Parts: sequence; structure tokens; C-alpha cells
Amino acid sequence: MADLAGINGQRENFRVVGKRNLPGVLSYALATGAAKFGIDYAMPDMLHAKFLHSPYANARVVSVDTSKARAIPGVVDILTWEDEDIKNLVSYGEHWGAPRPWLDNIADQEGAEVAVVVVAESEELCYEALRQLDVKWEVLPHVVNLHEGRKPEAFVIRPQDRSTPTFGMPDPNAPPNPPKKGNVAYSNIVRGDIEEGFRQADHIMEYSLYMPAFASVIPNPPGSLAWWSNDFYHGEGKTLHIEGAVRERLPISRMYGMPLDKTVQEGLFMGGRYCDWGLRRAQEITPLLAKRTGRPVRCVMTREETFDSVIMKQRYMYIKVGFTNEGLITAIDDFSIADGGIWGSSSFGHVGDQKQGPYNSIKCKNISQRMEIVDSNRCKMWVSGQHTPFNWDIITVAIYMISEKLGKDPIDIARLNLHGPTSKDDPNPVPSFEACVEAGKKLMNWNWHPSGTKTLPDGRKHGMSFRYQMCPRHSVSGYTCRLEFRDGVVHLPTQGPVFGAYMVEPNVMVAAEELGLEYEDIKVDFHYTAKFSPVGGGADGSTASSWAMKECANILKKQILEAAIEYAESWPLMMVAPLNDPPLPEPGPFKGLKPEDLDIADGKIFVKAEPEKAVPLSRATNRELVATYSGRPPLSAWLLGGGGNMLDTMNAVFCEVAVDTETGEVEILRFGTVVDPGKALRPTSLESQLDQVMFFSQGSQLFEDLIFDARSGAKLNDNMIEYKKPTMKDVPLVEHELLETRSGNGAYGASGISHSMANTHLVITAIHNAIGVWVDPPATPDKVLKALGKA
Repeated sequence: MADLAGINGQRENFRVVGKRNLPGVLSYALATGAAKFGIDYAMPDMLHAKFLHSPYANARVVSVDTSKARAIPGVVDILTWEDEDIKNLVSYGEHWGAPRPWLDNIADQEGAEVAVVVVAESEELCYEALRQLDVKWEVLPHVVNLHEGRKPEAFVIRPQDRSTPTFGMPDPNAPPNPPKKGNVAYSNIVRGDIEEGFRQADHIMEYSLYMPAFASVIPNPPGSLAWWSNDFYHGEGKTLHIEGAVRERLPISRMYGMPLDKTVQEGLFMGGRYCDWGLRRAQEITPLLAKRTGRPVRCVMTREETFDSVIMKQRYMYIKVGFTNEGLITAIDDFSIADGGIWGSSSFGHVGDQKQGPYNSIKCKNISQRMEIVDSNRCKMWVSGQHTPFNWDIITVAIYMISEKLGKDPIDIARLNLHGPTSKDDPNPVPSFEACVEAGKKLMNWNWHPSGTKTLPDGRKHGMSFRYQMCPRHSVSGYTCRLEFRDGVVHLPTQGPVFGAYMVEPNVMVAAEELGLEYEDIKVDFHYTAKFSPVGGGADGSTASSWAMKECANILKKQILEAAIEYAESWPLMMVAPLNDPPLPEPGPFKGLKPEDLDIADGKIFVKAEPEKAVPLSRATNRELVATYSGRPPLSAWLLGGGGNMLDTMNAVFCEVAVDTETGEVEILRFGTVVDPGKALRPTSLESQLDQVMFFSQGSQLFEDLIFDARSGAKLNDNMIEYKKPTMKDVPLVEHELLETRSGNGAYGASGISHSMANTHLVITAIHNAIGVWVDPPATPDKVLKALGKA
């Protein structure tokens, strides 16, 4: 939905919004290394804490003797899962599934924090104390192979958890799912008449898709430093200080029963993370340990320990598609085997795919989605789920395969199957999709060819691919905005980008636009107590918070103009300034006018009828003003349509590859991203996110896969040397074209898009177009040669 409800949502002229190369407010701190992340904090007389980590993929601690560890000089404290202080801890971070103690004696993945935490004078002493623990383990069978884990005779790794994962509100029209059996939960959704849909088809095609798991690998390992003080600056009683907790201090204050105003978190940086909102134990435990020892305590994870979660879970998909001679899809039967992960994993990436995603965007109404979700001891999924999010490549690969079968351009097949803007029954084209496709074809010099038919001058095979998606925006996040005007300067208080994203900047740009100021004129005041936090899901992080900020800026603008008139009318009664204050400025030439006669531009208030009559804001009034606004933009078409049954802003991505059939090497020649952000608020951020998300996609399809040892369940490549991510030498050129239909629901019709560009099979499809055979990701040279029958 376009920005029709907000003030100036249809603004035509922009001076600040959309301007390029405006620096991030905290970019200097990042560039110079002054920025402090959780791992960078230290305090005098600080202690260190470490957890016992399981060497087994599935095990139970039967008993632990801590006497030898306690005897080590410098070991200050040791807690086990049986201590009352540990039993009484309740986490208020992100959790999915049935409740579980904060720390217990069950380890459900190799490397899991389990049973014991030690506190000592140094990290080295912590590790020595852990080595001296006498731990009795009951080692249990594990599941790291989903096919083995789903067998009826497989050992049941979580007998206490018999629930079927859910995502969002249940569908009242859906039949009940079968009860969980063994390690397998079932989630089935059927729409329309599948058998009738296949009877209508001229062709029926069956194929499989594989998605490997790959890790988020947080660049700054999670951790925290906590201490308690009697400084009384925050009122009577103890004050809790904690640095390193994710996003905000609210979960920590609740966990320890502390008033929010006595829980201090001054650090601004938590490190880049992709949709990972989870609080790790290392970020939650330090207040308890600091209280017990009476000293500051620091607990941070190692880089290997940050491989505790994944962006995308392993998944096997078996697809059957019916379609006509024209390429219109008449039926889809989708059977998937998905990794349910360890206890507490989000259902975002498996059940979430079924409830909203690619199938809603096409005209076909005969769709069966059958999913087996297998409990495993592999990894945890916090909230990100499939990094797409929602695996749109299921349908875009189908479109490609139909085009191959019929000898038609996949763009034409996509256009035929995409429904119109309002519903599945809408035959009209989606304007944003048409604009993106036409611009993309021009950008990429698109000239479709069947697979295996084009050879480059250097002898390598040429391949190309295309996919589309819209951004799945939930648009339900609300924001409490505040702007202050004092001493002629506009201040924007905010909690800050506590996980590293540039979300404050678009808000500053929008406020400056509405107030007739420059970007640099808005003073950002970072403080942990500020109400405004511009984070959210997808587009809501910047476009939705900026919508609320736009409303707040117009409230402040009205107050400033009213104050300017009031100041002019009160002169000369206010000619004498209080003792020791600077002289009061002379008022502007506004006496006898009304606020509606004035406007603001270039940092000046001026008379609309006589623009030459103008004064700087600092001279217009000596009042201090505060404007607040709480709310959110109108709901997005995505949400109103139930996850894709209504379409507005769309995006198109293109890829060209060269495949050396002698070595198996794949080179991405070009990525083309033609996207519709509705309105690009801060192109610098937008284009950087497009680059980032395409590099994500490259990594998942060419390099990344978590490797597990079948016998022990151990991760074999949980470090940055053996786990390969794209580097500066690997990444290709990413070409951008930003279209602005202004059909989104955020500020000025903006829509966040970076999530939707991430993909699992764009490069894989281009490889097939080059060599005519499928290679499962990651398409490493050995796998390419094997697919070609050369290895």
C-alpha cells in the first residue's frame, strides 16, 4: 500500500531523502576502531566465566565432582545445574517450543553449554578448572542425518517433546496434523483439488531440491560483562550494569527482577547478525555471577562456539508440478524433509515456509505441502529460518524447469503464472514486477538460451538465471518517536543501532526532509534509556520507523511555527534575558501572521508569500519544544493478503556464470539486482545490503555447508579456516538498479527489500543453464565434475 495515510506521504520533491553518500552517524567510530562491542569491554578486578561444553552430540551429565577444580588457586566460584541460583534463572530472550530449565544436564548438540559454569581470575584458569572436573556422562544416540533420524526404528532424541512445530496463528480451515512419531513431526497443508489440477496438466514433472545448512558466524562473538554498583545515580539500591546483551536491556532487567531504570547498558554495538535475535547464555549469566562474587564478571564465546546456530537449516524437497503447454502451473505437490534442529529452534524456516511464501504469489490454487520436521542434534535456529526468508526458489526453479521443457524464456513463464496485485484471481500484471523485469532485461542484455547451448570465447560454458520475489513485510511493529528542539537545534534521541545496522540514518534523513533541514542539522543523541529504537522485522526496521518519524517531525514543525509566531507577538516583552544568559535574539518578521503563513526550508523559517522574509531557526524562538508520536504505518499488502495473495513491490535478480567443464570451477560473471524499494530512503545502506545479501547467496550455493561426523555427531568445520565463506577475491560484481514505484507501505511508499534478494538456487540454476545437469549446493568443483561424469 502506498503511503496515503501519513503526512506528506506523496511528497514530490526530496532534498535529503534518497541522497547518496551521507555518512553513518557512527561510521567514524566504526572506521577508527573506537566502537566497542561486547567482547571489547573490560573492568578492573574483573573475573572470567566459562561453561562446560559437551564433547558429544547427545548426552546427559549424570554427575560431576568439582572438588579438584575448586582447589585450583584463582578459581572463585563453580555452579552446577543443581544449584538453586541456576534453577531459579528464567530467560526472557527468544525461545521456541516447550519450556526448559535455563541450564540443565542435557546436551543436545556437540559443543552445547551444559551442567557447569566456572568463574576464575583468568580465562586460562577457567579452562584448567573445566579440565579438572570429574564428569560422568551418559552418551545417547544422536541424529545428524535426517534420513536416518526419520526412520521408525531411530532412537527418539527428545521423547519429552511431542509437539508439532507451529508458526503464527493456526489456520482454522486446515485439517489437523498427524501426531508426532519418533523424531518426526508432520505439517500438512492442502489447498484446492490436487488430483483435478494434475488432470488439467499437459505435462507432469518431478524433481528434487536440496538446501544445505549454513552458519551465521556472528563476526563479534556474543558475550557480556556485568557488575553491580552503589553509585545512587540511578536511585536507591543496587544498579546493574551489563554490556554485551543483545539489542536492549529489557530481557536482562526482567531476568534479574531489576527495574529498567536501574539496568544500565551504555554500549551501542552488538555486532552484525542476520536476523538472529537470540540471547546466548554467555550474555545472560554474568549478572548472577557478579552478584555472587561481588566483582565484575566477563563471559564471552569463542569463534568456534558461535557456530551454535545456522541461518538456514538443511532441507530436502521433492516436487511434483503439473503445467499446461503454455506453461501455466495447474498443480504442485511439495514434500519436504526439514531439519527441526535442537530444542528451542524456531519454526520460521520450515512451517513458516508453508504458511506464507512463493505459492501464494502464483495463480495456481491446487497445492499440497507435506512436510516432515525431523528433530536433530545438528544446530539451533534462533529466528532467521531460511535466509530468504521463505524459500521462493521452490517456485522459481519450477518456472525455470518449465521453461527448459517448453523452450520458452523463464521470464515469460513467470509472468504467465504470477497473479495480479489484488488476489489470486486478479489477471492484471503487477506494475512493480513488470518494471523490474524490463529494467533487468536491459541491464543484463538478457538473451535467453536453452541449457548447454552457449560457449564463451575462452571455452567455458555460459549460463544465466532469473528469479523474482516480493518482500514479506509484516509491518506490525510500532515505534515511539521523539524529537526535541532546543537552542535552535533539533535532537533525535534513540537507543542506537545496538546490533550494527544503519537504521537510525533513514530516520534522520526523513526528519530533516520534513523539517526543511539538512541531514547534518539533526543531532542524534544515543542513550540506552531513549524510547525510540528503529529495529523491526524486514522493512519495518527503517521504512516503517521512518514513517512514524515522519509523523513526529511534522508535529514538531507545527510546534516550531506556532512558537515563532508566539515569540514575535510577545516582543518586546521578552527583551531582557535572565542574568548571565546570552541576549535574546530578535524575533523574525512574523508579527501579525499565523503559523500557516510560514514554512521552513534550508534551516530557516520564512513567510510563504514573501520568501525573502526569513530567519534561521535559532532566531525564531527561545522555547524548548518536544514532539512525540507512537504508531506504525498502514499494514502492508503482504500482510493484508495473507502472505503473498496481494502483491505490491517486487524485485528481480539475475545471474550470469561461466563454468569450466575441465576443472569444475564456477565463476559468477555478474549479479544483477533490479529492485523496487518503493522509495529509496538511504541508497548507501540499500545497495550495501544488496551486496551483502548476494554474497550470502553466493556462499550458500558455492562454498558453505556444515559438515557433521556421522559417528560422533561432531561439527567438522566449525571455524573460519575450514568453513569457507566468500572473500574479497571471490565476490563478483553486483550491479544495482533501484526503481521507485512508491507502492510500499513505509515512509513515502518505501519498502525494505534486502531479505527478499537472498536466495538458495539462483547460481545453481545458472550452472544448470550452462552445463545442462543439476549440481546440489554447494556447487564445488568436485561436485560439478561428478555431475558431468568426469569424477
